[in-house]
Amino acid sequence: MSDSYLSFVNSPWGRWFAQTAGLPQPLPLQRHRTGQQGLANPVIVAGAGRLRGEVQRIFSATDTVTAQPATIKAPSTVKVQGAVFDASEIADLKQLDELYEFFHTNARRLVQHARVVVLGTAPEQCKALPQAIAQRALEGLVRSLAKELRRAITVQLIYVAPGAESALESSLRFFLSRRSAYVSGQVVRLEKAVDQATDIDWDKPFSGRRALVTGASRGIGLAIAQVLARDGAQVVCVDVPQAQESLQQAANSVGGTALVLDITAADAPQKLQAHVSEHGAFDVVVHNAGITRDKTIAKMTEAAWRSVLAVNLDAPLQLSTALLEGQGLKPGGRIVCVSSISGIAGNLGQSNYATSKAGVIGLVQGLAPRAAQQQVTVNAVAPGFIETQMTAKIPLMIREAGRRMNSLSQGGQPIDVAETIAWLAHPASGGVNGQVVRVCGQSLLGA
Repeated sequence: MSDSYLSFVNSPWGRWFAQTAGLPQPLPLQRHRTGQQGLANPVIVAGAGRLRGEVQRIFSATDTVTAQPATIKAPSTVKVQGAVFDASEIADLKQLDELYEFFHTNARRLVQHARVVVLGTAPEQCKALPQAIAQRALEGLVRSLAKELRRAITVQLIYVAPGAESALESSLRFFLSRRSAYVSGQVVRLEKAVDQATDIDWDKPFSGRRALVTGASRGIGLAIAQVLARDGAQVVCVDVPQAQESLQQAANSVGGTALVLDITAADAPQKLQAHVSEHGAFDVVVHNAGITRDKTIAKMTEAAWRSVLAVNLDAPLQLSTALLEGQGLKPGGRIVCVSSISGIAGNLGQSNYATSKAGVIGLVQGLAPRAAQQQVTVNAVAPGFIETQMTAKIPLMIREAGRRMNSLSQGGQPIDVAETIAWLAHPASGGVNGQVVRVCGQSLLGA
């Protein structure tokens, strides 16, 4: 649904009124469109860590222009669309001054909708205590910058494990593009890839690959199917028998196939395995299907509790287990689950939903190392306030609070979730495993 306030404050009179009254002035986000330039360009690069060469290689392959000042302190009037600081070898507290000098000098060079990425080494992988402290400090800097820079600028931190340098490209491409418009203030850890993807077609990365999306008949599920199909995947759209008509329409719209399946049924894993036996294993499985049955726990029925956990948590567990045990996922496969910030922060009247979505995080963290043995990654997205039919039914004032309580001061769109899932499902994202990435505009909830 439309955001009237967002439209109002971006009109001439509305802009004046918002400035006068001191109200938030969010900018409409610029999202990726087919045929548009992929990465931010030009990008300023600084820092002299071990990742500098890989960053330069990635930019060379994409024709991205880098513009580094002679020294970090040297100001420039040249505006840039992005900034990358390689802090991976910052070894003590004194060296953190380099980050202050760089961002203090260059923050004003960033245009609206710019992308900022800081690269580091995970504290648990640092051998010396001062380095571990300095690297952990990067998280506070990144999350603060994501709130300070405003103007629809996003800021992320990527910790890259030693030896995982070659796993950086898909994540750097995502976070420096318009595909990550509603993702900000996130910390992602990259390990050595569980599979080694080669010959990547960055325009159609899912060409020749099969993807399964549950809950695909509408909303976020439909957006996921559309993005994966746009990027070359053959999509199998799954939903319950009650949604058969809209499911078939969704499948037709993406050139895919419809699979009518109640994912909570006792025989659902067997039916899915039968589909695999007939049509072949999947490269991507997205557990998107979810329901809400909101009540405070004192008023909640047992049926409402059990149904939410069955759809949101138990079904992804059972189906994922069956696919992994039955070779229903190819080597290099991807499992992506949909959690929620409710599973991170909790929510009034959603004890069942929050329990299920927190359980999804546990599923990802527990299953990821096991799946890696089959060269499969398991990750999740945790959406915040996304403009869907479900959120349109929320009372006005609560809906407005949900929209404004994030650094971008607006709700996200289903495609924001879909683009993030496409990054996690990407053939070159084998270094991202066991991660939960929030798609919430840096929501203040659970921060």
